[in-house]
Amino acid sequence: MPCSPAEISSLFLFEKLSPEQLGRLCAEGRVERFEPGPVYTEGAPATCFYVMIEGTVVLSRRVGGDDVEVIRSSQRGVYSGAMQAYLGDRARQVYNNSMRVTEPTRFFVLPADTFAAVMQEWFPMAVHLLEGLFFGAKNTQQVIGQRERLLALGSLSAGLTHELNNPAAAAVRATATLRERVAKMRHKLALIASAPYPREQLAGLIEIQERTADLVGKAPALSPLEASDREDTLTDWLDDHGIPDGWRLAPTFVQAGLDIDWLEQVAATVPEEVLPGAVGWLNYTVETELLMSEIEDSTTRVSNLVDAAKQYSQLDRAPFRTVDVHELLDSTLMMLAGKIGPRIKVVKDYDRTLPEIPAYPAELNQVWTNLVDNAVAAVNSAGGEGTLTVRTAADHDRLLVEFRDTGTGIPPEIRGRIFDPFFTTKPVGEGTGLGLDISWRIVVNKHHGALQVESEPADTRFQVLLPLTAADHENPEESP
Repeated sequence: MPCSPAEISSLFLFEKLSPEQLGRLCAEGRVERFEPGPVYTEGAPATCFYVMIEGTVVLSRRVGGDDVEVIRSSQRGVYSGAMQAYLGDRARQVYNNSMRVTEPTRFFVLPADTFAAVMQEWFPMAVHLLEGLFFGAKNTQQVIGQRERLLALGSLSAGLTHELNNPAAAAVRATATLRERVAKMRHKLALIASAPYPREQLAGLIEIQERTADLVGKAPALSPLEASDREDTLTDWLDDHGIPDGWRLAPTFVQAGLDIDWLEQVAATVPEEVLPGAVGWLNYTVETELLMSEIEDSTTRVSNLVDAAKQYSQLDRAPFRTVDVHELLDSTLMMLAGKIGPRIKVVKDYDRTLPEIPAYPAELNQVWTNLVDNAVAAVNSAGGEGTLTVRTAADHDRLLVEFRDTGTGIPPEIRGRIFDPFFTTKPVGEGTGLGLDISWRIVVNKHHGALQVESEPADTRFQVLLPLTAADHENPEESP
């Protein structure tokens, strides 16, 4: 369609241009009429800059598998398209949204190259200012994101140190006690070996020792009442058979799963005068096995924590790869166990049949950390006791990860602001107001998913929806 300098000068974007400038725009641009339907698609190469002359335009963003409308306007002069063409190859030149029209609509269309050229020639100072604004905002966002990650890492490091210290200290204590018990067991063994009874009885006692060691690892879990009743029964038996300090030996035997039948077997194997020494020797055997189990449990806990830290940090993994979200969730929950504390019950409602998904795992771990941290804060604000439920499920062509807490809830008047940068309800010094903003950028911008919230008192749910397949234009180097 013909381009009229007079018509385009009536658009607010061009009203200050000279006749020569308007003539150049009309010479190098064009007026184009579009019937209802799409004009361009998000992610496609940005080749044109569009200024609406008349009609109705709708801009939308792709969120997961849905197109979410962000702007609908009939105002003359609204513009979109290759708005960053003046940056050239320093920025990825693709359409950042999709545009469609709902009625026959006319646009003034300017090729991206021409738009970049006239911007640089006519408004050099403005271009420098815009470049500074664009790259400054991008750098600020990266610095803020790094700082937020460092703050989270510092908090996690403190929690991890505490979590590692407990099993490590337990292993050290158990090792010191084990050395003492082994020395006493050697002394008891020497006394038994010097006793004048047949080799068959000694062999029987050794056999009982072996069976005792096996029983320790199979001890049943008892309630406090059941354990107390068994301790009383064993104490009575030990006292009746003249074994000193029966009240001290009984709890160890009960913890190891030993009972009256076991003691009767010991009594039938050795002479009555040797029984106290034999029971004492077997007590050291039981204590030794229990201490070794404690050391094994402690070192296993340390190993699991180190594995969780490795999984959480993803230091030795590719930044973008196919992952099992349950592994990421488990590592995050283990890393945050100290912060969650014993008063908050964690429920894992996982659908283990869900497939692995393409993702940036280290950054998803950051999202999980932010959402768990907010849930813990909400529960603590409600009294400190509650439940955190982490649920996974299929949601059409997306994977759902939901964090549900029984905390105070989010008041309706601030619900629309929680994803705004620097907005926080935490006391000064306790929150940066960036956690949800960064989480939103990671989920929506980087993973092309969705992050939404439903909240009422005692039932707040943050839902992360992630696509099951990678976007066709996925760029692993693109920052959130």
